[in-house]
Amino acid sequence: MGLKRRQFLLGGTTLGLLLGAASLPGQARRDSTHPAPSGLFAPPRGDVRLLVFSDINSSYGSTDYRSEVVTGIRLASQWQPDLVLCAGDMIAGQSRSLSVGQIQAMWQGFDRQIFSPLQSQGLPFAFTLGNHDASSLQSAGEYVFAADRQQAEAYWGPRRAALGLEMVDAADFPFYYSFLHRNIFYLVWDASSATIPAAQQTWADQALASPTAQTAALRVVLGHLPLYAVSQGRDRAGEILANAPALQTLMERHRVQLYVCGHHHAYYPARAGQLEFLNCGALGSGPRTWLGRTDAAIQTLTLLDLFFEPNQPPHTVYTTYNMGTLAPIDLSRLPRQIVGPNGRLIRSDLSWNDLTEAEKRQLYVPSLR
Repeated sequence: MGLKRRQFLLGGTTLGLLLGAASLPGQARRDSTHPAPSGLFAPPRGDVRLLVFSDINSSYGSTDYRSEVVTGIRLASQWQPDLVLCAGDMIAGQSRSLSVGQIQAMWQGFDRQIFSPLQSQGLPFAFTLGNHDASSLQSAGEYVFAADRQQAEAYWGPRRAALGLEMVDAADFPFYYSFLHRNIFYLVWDASSATIPAAQQTWADQALASPTAQTAALRVVLGHLPLYAVSQGRDRAGEILANAPALQTLMERHRVQLYVCGHHHAYYPARAGQLEFLNCGALGSGPRTWLGRTDAAIQTLTLLDLFFEPNQPPHTVYTTYNMGTLAPIDLSRLPRQIVGPNGRLIRSDLSWNDLTEAEKRQLYVPSLR
């Protein structure tokens, strides 16, 4: 399948090293159909298809979800994904005014409206915890939102086996863990605050270096906070991961192909160095627009199709829907690059050489508000 045939929303992104036939994770799943809900744009299905969303919560303490979230969950199986990924903020915690009972009620609402419907559709599910789920922010050596973390563990612990994942390391689940799915290695770290502790970085370094990770067809890392800023109002300390260049180097050293994140509420597939980034937009409340832009913000949901060919580098294709209209988003309407306070991201269909000289000289301009 030629690259040009996959460029409606995103030029086929080359990922990783050339793969031999023995490394392919599932070509038996590919066929000539384009599965999607009736009436929606239907891209070709890859060898592996992921359904990805993030930031589905509403106001503090809310036990209900916006119509865009409910619609996305209801339609999920019609896209025929192999795996559903959530990049965090499944509930609306991170407020010390919330009681334990209120936190439990939010997880019950999530179970009723999100997790149980996905289970009933037979869809494997993986997630990373967000700051509104179980913030890892600490003060004087203690978790500021300890109750949130306790209740997240209480909810997810008994449900681990129901996720449909082949766990590799679940000793610290649900905060950080690793698993295999269709010969893709996924590492989930706890990026629910701006700091990933040194011990957890060591764990990630060792996990990504392991034979299990290195013999997989691809390596993907999932975390809530991004390395680099992409949206208005989130371009400041505490809203992006500290020491981002070192974290990027860690991932590149182990040939991680993709970092999936949320928190900034603005969809932006991008690249920096050898690493691809999927900055998920918000499917729930509070979508934001991009740094340097004033576009109307939108709720989004993304299909990620992975195509594998013998002795060819794998390609990713993102199809992202505006969940307010259910229309696909034209990638060319997104910023060609975003320059933030700690680094530059280039839109995933472009490279440094595609930028104009003026774009290459572009400096960071803080949020408009």
